Amino acid sequence: MEHVLFKVHSHWDREVDAARIKELLQKGDLVFCPEGTTCHEPFLLRFSPLFAELSDRIVPVAMNLKQNMFHGTTVRGVKFWDPYFYIRNPSPTHEITFLERLPEEMTVKGGGKSSIKVANHVQKVSGGVLGKIF
Repeated sequence: MEHVLFKVHSHWDREVDAARIKELLQKGDLVFCPEGTTCHEPFLLRFSPLFAELSDRIVPVAMNLKQNMFHGTTVRGVKFWDPYFYIRNPSPTHEITFLERLPEEMTVKGGGKSSIKVANHVQKVSGGVLGKIF
């Protein structure tokens, strides 16, 4: 599933990344996977708060990929093997849960929350659905 989605590659420059994401938001809805949302361990890594700074219309989506034989992402090493191992799984399962849109009072612009608090809240509700420890 993650290879089907259009990827916005991070430049590790907040200004460049923010400009690119704002441009895409002008065209319509955007699925944004913050850094730290893919992990092989039973926990979520810290979410980048950039998404919370760019929009108050935030609908968390929890995606859980269950792979029974091979991991389709490389922690380190040669990334070009990822699609090969991803499709080699005999029966991968994708569980996608659309959560409630964040109320305006839980956003940066509408509720005056810090982007870090918003990101932590989204991480907490997503992790709760996925059964992850954080």
